[in-house]
Order: sequence, then C-alpha cells, then structure tokens
Amino acid sequence: MGNIFIFSLIIGIASALVLIPIYWNDHSSKKNGKQLKMGAFITGIVIVMLLVSAFYYFSNFDRNLSSLWPFAIILTAGGAVFARGKERKFKALLFIGSLFLGVYFLTAFIFNANEKYDQAKMTDKVEIKIFDEKETPASVPPQFARNKMKKAFGQVPNTSFYELGNLQIQKINGEYVYIAPVEFSGFFKWWNGNETPGYFSLSATDSSANPKFIKSTMVYTPSAYFNKNIERHIRMKFPKKIFYGDVQLEIDENGKPYYIRSYGDFISARNGFSAKGIVLVDANTGVTKEYSLSAIPDFIDGAVSPEAVSLKNSYFGNYIHGFWNSKFGKSDVKLPSDEGTEANVSPIFDENGVMYYFTDFTSPKKNVDSMLGYSLTNARTGKATYYTGNPSESYMDSQGALQIIEKKFIEKKWHGKMSILYNFYGEASWLTPVLDSNGFLQNYFIVSAANPEISVYGITPNEALRQYKTALQRGRGTVDGSSKAEEKEISGTVLRVYKEKSGDFTVVSFFLDNHKNYIISSEKEPMVIYLKEGDKVTLSYLETGEDFQPAKKVKIENFE
Repeated sequence: MGNIFIFSLIIGIASALVLIPIYWNDHSSKKNGKQLKMGAFITGIVIVMLLVSAFYYFSNFDRNLSSLWPFAIILTAGGAVFARGKERKFKALLFIGSLFLGVYFLTAFIFNANEKYDQAKMTDKVEIKIFDEKETPASVPPQFARNKMKKAFGQVPNTSFYELGNLQIQKINGEYVYIAPVEFSGFFKWWNGNETPGYFSLSATDSSANPKFIKSTMVYTPSAYFNKNIERHIRMKFPKKIFYGDVQLEIDENGKPYYIRSYGDFISARNGFSAKGIVLVDANTGVTKEYSLSAIPDFIDGAVSPEAVSLKNSYFGNYIHGFWNSKFGKSDVKLPSDEGTEANVSPIFDENGVMYYFTDFTSPKKNVDSMLGYSLTNARTGKATYYTGNPSESYMDSQGALQIIEKKFIEKKWHGKMSILYNFYGEASWLTPVLDSNGFLQNYFIVSAANPEISVYGITPNEALRQYKTALQRGRGTVDGSSKAEEKEISGTVLRVYKEKSGDFTVVSFFLDNHKNYIISSEKEPMVIYLKEGDKVTLSYLETGEDFQPAKKVKIENFE
C-alpha cells in the first residue's frame, strides 16, 4: 500500500497547487486569508488523495503519470476558472497544453498503425504445417470439457461455496489436458472460505476421459477480494507495469498451481501493446516473480496471453498499408477470424509439445468465406508465422467449414466448435468437433479446405481421419507425398482385391502377401481397374501406420 499512498500524495499536492488559486480575491484579513488558503490546500490534497487511491486500488490501473491525462484536463480547466489575473493566464496555458496532450493520446491509434504492423509482422511461408497421421490431435472442444467438469463438481468439498473458473489447455507431464480452477461463487463465500480447494484436470485428446479434481489450496485467485484478488496482488507488486489479457492458471509438473499474467510496452502514447514477459504468482503463498519471455520456466505453455496474440493478429491483418487503408481502400487487408476458443485464437500443440495460437484470416468483403491464410504464434515466445497455402488453390475459411457442418446436421441442430486447419495426406483440411444443442460432443467432422465436397465424420478424430483418406481417394483430393508420412516402395503378390465405383472413378483396395492393405483411386492410376488376385505389383505408398495405407503409384508386372 505504500506505493499507492506516495503516488496519491504526489498527485494530491500537484492537484491542489493547480486547482486552488495562489492569490485570493477576498476582503478578509491577511491572517484569515492565509488560514483559509491553507485549509483549502490541505482539504484539496486529502480529497484528491482519497479519490486517486480509490480509483487506482479498485481499477488495478497502472500507476504511471501518463495515465492521468484525462484528470489533468479536468484539473487545469478548474484551475483556470478559479484563478484570477496573471495566474489565470498561466493556468489557461496549462489547460491548453493538457488539451494538446489529450489529443495526442486520443489520436495515437491513427499515427502508430505502421509501427504496430512492423511489430506484428510475421514470417511468411507457403506450405501448410504438416500433421502426422499417427498422432492424435488435441481435439476435445472446451465447451464439452467444461460441461463434463461441471457434472463432476460433486468431487469438490463444500460445493456450494464454489463455481468453475476459466478453462484452458496445457501440457503436463507429456499429456495434453484442460485445467480449470475452482473459484468462489461470491463475496460472502470468499469471506467465510478464504481459500479455494484446487482445480480440475481433463484430457484434451480423449473425449471418453473423466475429469479429475486435484486438491491444491489456492489463496490468491481471480474470485478473491481486496488484496487476495490475484490481479490486485500483482498490481501492488508491480504498480507501473503494463499488463494485457486476463490472468491464466499454469500447473507445474508436480501439480502445483501458479497464476501468470503477460506484461509489455505500449506501442506509443498509451496505445497498442507488445508483450515482453510474464509475472508468475504462487497461488497459495502469493510469492511473485518476474520473467522475460526468453527466460520463462519450462512448465509454462502460454506465456503470451491469447488477448495479446489476438491484438497482434489484428495489427498484422489490418495495418499493412496504414490506418486509413484499413478503413477505406482495404488493399491487401485480411481479417483474423473470431472463431477461436480463447480471445478469438485457438491453442494447439505441435509434434514437439510446443503450444501455438492458431488463427485463420479471411477477406474483408462480406459474404466471402475464402481463407487468405493462417497464423501460428508461439505461445512462449510470441514469434509468429503466416502460412498462405498453395497460391493456385482457393481455401475455405473456418466460418465456411462451420456453415457446412450446420447445414449437414440442420435437423439435429448440431454445430461445430474449434475448427483447426491441418495438412492431412497433403490436403489442407478443417478438423472440427461437432456438438449438440446441450454442448455434448457427437462426432468429429473433416472437410477439405480446397474441395468442400470432400467431407466425412467419425466418432473419434482417428476414425474420421481413416474415412477421410478413403474419401480423398474416391474424390479429387491430393493424397500425395506432401504428408508427413514416409514414402516407401514395395513389391509383392496381390492376395485379395476389392473395387468400388465412386463417380467417374474406381477406388481399389488390395491385400498383399506382406499382410498389409493398400488403397488407390483410378484417377491417379487408371490401369489399376484391371488389378486382380495373383498379380505381382510394385508400388510406392505412404507409411502412415493405418489399416489401409494410401498408394501413390501401382505398376502391374507383365501387364500390357
């Protein structure tokens, strides 16, 4: 509290000097005038101190002098009104100066747009990031996970005291899980309880898993009050830091809970934000530490807040040619999607367990669902890459994928959540969990971003993926070597053959003497329609580890 007292005292003294006239225009005695002036001066200091202290304490605003510019305008205006003679002229100049300062702060967003874009600029790549078909994506939607946690709330002691806090995804001991803290359900519950008992954990890859309640006392939480409120606790420790985004719960490898919050700098004039590091708080003891983004502890996945990433995406998409172009001409402008699960972005993990925030970008034109590209932002470093995909292809955006799902299940009133773009078998594809009207998971839907007519759904992500591979063979997809699976060549004898007509083409599945199955469409290899049992073949295929592995080429020996 010492810092806020000193800050308020300085502001109080300065305010009294500006607001209270130095020369009084009254007819009282000189002695009485001095007493009156001193009384008004002290009263002014006390009133301003109380107002400033209350405002900064309850708002958790940063205690930088630049945050006082609206107050300075009001104060100098009052000082000019109450003053007389030369003092009025001087304070009028202060008022005019504060007006100019206010205009500078209010119009900064126009003039710093180019600087925002420069700070948000991403590395450009064409190839869409590859997905390994043998991996299971973190595809349990947060809405479904939250519903399961609520139904398991009976595990919490004194259940009536608490409610479920914000949900987020994290990697703990090599497993991808959703975590959500148990929070107080009101002021009097906090007053009587003082501490929360722990948090929930639920697999982010297995929709059949059940939530687990982890007992771990937390005193400093978002739902606590006064100095035990986590945001106020952080502000008291770091009064001048600029924070952006909500506090986030992070669990270390031993199951101990911490709260973190991203801090950084304004771009200019208290406008814009660029992340620089985090503040880490022990949720039980309140011990607080500061880390730059280059030195954060290993267990922290989301050092940069999703709100800060969403803001950066907005800079990158809108300000490529400055502020006015973003409002009128809109040349080369691309709008980030608002379909993300956290502040318009969706957390995903790569094959190395590193968390990224995914966002797709679309055209600013209305009624256009064409994707212009997507970004992946490293959640620990804040570094981002923008993927454009094949420039000769036209990709559907996430909103288009959700519309297809809505039409597909229009009678059941099911809807999609958390659409993520993957490279499945070389095909840019949207994977989307499908939920019913109650928020329960029903299936997983995969649709080609380049060929929306190719779509499948399955009970699990891997089941949907197996069906998708077959659908690509039947349709005009691109099951090819751009997939992450290794391309191999093999020779053998065909033991069994199954042929299925699909439009103008035939999908051929065959079983070799190496006891493995392969699949190929006649669109890729026309002569395969003549394949029969006993034929000796040489083929190249993708080693995906699945039951039916996609073949790229098939050569039938001694066939003319």
